[in-house]
Amino acid sequence: QVHLVEFGGGSVQAGGTLTLSCAASGYTNDNNCMAWFRQAPGKEREGVAGIYLIDNTTFYADSVKGRFTISQDNAKNTVHLQMNNLKPEDTAMYYCAADNGPLRICRYHPRNWGQGTQVSVSS
Repeated sequence: QVHLVEFGGGSVQAGGTLTLSCAASGYTNDNNCMAWFRQAPGKEREGVAGIYLIDNTTFYADSVKGRFTISQDNAKNTVHLQMNNLKPEDTAMYYCAADNGPLRICRYHPRNWGQGTQVSVSS
């Protein structure tokens, strides 16, 4: 069993910076990819960023490209999402996800999910 916990959410003004973290615990040796998703009221869930832990290959949604950066620690049990130049449209619940498959699985339908952390950006 892999347990995911997100932290680092909060309220910031537009243009600010916030960093989210996701810590994985339990059996993580086969945890090959991790990703961040977000969902705002009335909108579909969006894959924000993901990383293949073996070779650091990444993906980003067009809406955050150039502003957000995903990274992992040395133990491959924690990922971070640095969010720069935040905009009100970034307001959403952000979820961490993980899987033992290829990166495309983490991009579209990962099997392990955290409970989410709220990010609110005011104008």
